Amino acid sequence: SMAEGAGAGPRLAELLAAGRRLWEEVETGAEPSSGAPAVQDKVRQGLDALRQAAAMVAQLDLFSENEELEEIASADLKYLLLPALLGALTLKQVDLSKRLEHLESARAHFWRFLKLCRSYGLGSFHLPPASPPGEEDAGSPSPGGPAATQPNLVAMASSRQAKIERYKQKKELENRLASMKTSVESGQADEDQIREFYILQTQKWINTSLEEIESIDQEMVILRSRGTAKQSSAPPHSTSRQVRTPMKPFILTRDAAQAKVFGAGYPGLPTMTVDDWYEQRRRQGVVSGQSAPQRAPGITDEELQKQQQEKKEEEDDEEALQKARNWDDWKDTHPRGYGNRQNVG
Repeated sequence: SMAEGAGAGPRLAELLAAGRRLWEEVETGAEPSSGAPAVQDKVRQGLDALRQAAAMVAQLDLFSENEELEEIASADLKYLLLPALLGALTLKQVDLSKRLEHLESARAHFWRFLKLCRSYGLGSFHLPPASPPGEEDAGSPSPGGPAATQPNLVAMASSRQAKIERYKQKKELENRLASMKTSVESGQADEDQIREFYILQTQKWINTSLEEIESIDQEMVILRSRGTAKQSSAPPHSTSRQVRTPMKPFILTRDAAQAKVFGAGYPGLPTMTVDDWYEQRRRQGVVSGQSAPQRAPGITDEELQKQQQEKKEEEDDEEALQKARNWDDWKDTHPRGYGNRQNVG
C-alpha cells in the first residue's frame, strides 16, 4: 500500500517525528506555565503536524481492523502511536472556555488508539466505554449527584491495585525503552529490535491512554456539574475564572507540632497543617469555605439555626459514642477495681 504514496513515506516520517518532538518539548519543558505563548505555539504546531500525518495514514490505509500485527511492516509500527500523541497534545491546550470540547476530543483520540491496539492484540486491557459516562443524561444531574452513591470499596481497592501494577509496568517499560533508544535511532538495531522497540512504545502509550481516559472522565463530571450549578445560580459572566497555579508538593501534617517535627527532617519540602492547607486552598478559591454553614436558597435564619443545632447534636452523639467505646476498651484491659486504692483489701 506504500506504493501510491511513494513521496509520502519520508514526509510522513518527518511529520510524526516533528509532532513527537514538539510533544516531548512541551511535556518536559522548562517553561513554568503550559499557558506561556511559546508553549502554546508548540502545541499548535505539534497538533498540526500530527493531524497531517494522521490524514496520510488514513489515506494510505496503513492499518486495518482485520489485520494481524505481523502484517504491519516494522517501519510502519511507529504510526500506531499517532492517535495517542494527538490525544496527549490536545490536553495541553489551555483555553478554559473550550476545556470540555478539548477533553472530548482528546478522549476520542485515546479511545481510537486503544481500539486499534486491541484489534492487533496488543496489550491485555479492558477497552473503556466509547463515550464518557453520563454523556446520555448530561443535561439532568441525578438527584443527590455522584456523592450520594456509596463508593464500592472492593472496586476501589482493585482499581488501586491495577494502578500500582500499571505504574510498575510503566517504569519497567521506560527502562527497557531507554536502553534500546540509541541503537534504534542511530540505525544500528536489526529488524527484530526495531519491532520490539515500537511495540514496547505502543504498550507504554496504552498505559498512558488508560490513565488519561480515567482522569478525563473525572474532570468531565466535575465540569458538567459546575456547568449545571452555574446555570441554576450565577448570572452569566459574573465570575471570570482564573487559571489555577499548580500546587507545589508538600507534606500534609495534622497540626503545628507535627509540622515542626517533619519540617526538620525534610528540608526540601515545605510542611503545612491541614488547617493551613484549607486556608491556602480557600484563598485560591478552590475550597469554598466548607466550614461555614452552607445555606440553600430560601432558608430562614431559624431553619439554619435548627440545622446547625441538629448537626451539633449529631457531633455530640458521635463524641459520646467514642467516649463509651474508649471506656469499653479500657474495661477490657483493666480488671474491675483497678486504680481504686481507697478501700484496699
